[in-house]
Amino acid sequence: MNPPAGIVKIPRASLDEVEDVQAHADTRQLPINRVGIKEIRHPVRLRDRSSGEQHTVATFNMYVSLPHNFKGTHMSRFVEILHAEREVSVESFGHMLSTMTSRLEADTGHIEMSFPFFVMKRAPVSGVESLMDYRASLIGQHTRGHTEISLRVVVPVTSLCPCSKKISAHGAHNQRSEVTITARLRSHMWIEELIEVAESEASCELYGILKRTDEKYVSRPTWWKRKTSSPSTTIPPTPASNTIKTPESHCARAAAPHEDFLMPPALPRSARHSNF
Repeated sequence: MNPPAGIVKIPRASLDEVEDVQAHADTRQLPINRVGIKEIRHPVRLRDRSSGEQHTVATFNMYVSLPHNFKGTHMSRFVEILHAEREVSVESFGHMLSTMTSRLEADTGHIEMSFPFFVMKRAPVSGVESLMDYRASLIGQHTRGHTEISLRVVVPVTSLCPCSKKISAHGAHNQRSEVTITARLRSHMWIEELIEVAESEASCELYGILKRTDEKYVSRPTWWKRKTSSPSTTIPPTPASNTIKTPESHCARAAAPHEDFLMPPALPRSARHSNF
């Protein structure tokens, strides 16, 4: 059967004789720290402290060191090694790292597996459940038979603006921040553990859904909780005269005090100059 017009049929013998340039010796004496592929997406399975496990999609960066006497490495083997694991887990991560390093005949191998991790959280007062997503990474380094694995999480939190707090008596604006923690693993560690550490060091943690009673509740820890070198300031007791009850909660909570900025009060609208 003749091939379609414009397509050249290559004899099988020619394909078998294609020269492997990467296998040639390199005499320039220039080693390279990392060569490989990056941003390859692949399904993964993760342990979940509350529900057992969760499935997500991770982005992989895979590198090996290139000795000075090698001209190049086989890029297709990275993908082959990744696809050999139909669904990568934390348990199989270390084995995949050592396999990649030995198969590519490298002294050092490095894999970064970055993925979104979801935690079901309950609002502090109303109890409404919602998902919060966090960025997590599993980072592995294999060097001459020794493997080190680290877990990194990026946790969004609320932090009180110190400048705004300085000029206010009871109120100040907040800002969104990110806390990044990287822990070198010696044994199993829940991702949720690192998330809790980061959120405990913030002015206040974030939630996917907040009702009115929840918003009132989180505003007070944000104002009074300060992370400095001195002991944290605790929330003062609420006077009975400044207590309100809301239909959405059985708890009595303090009414939010008005801001008292150290500056002259604003003029009423009727007294302001206007061009309209």
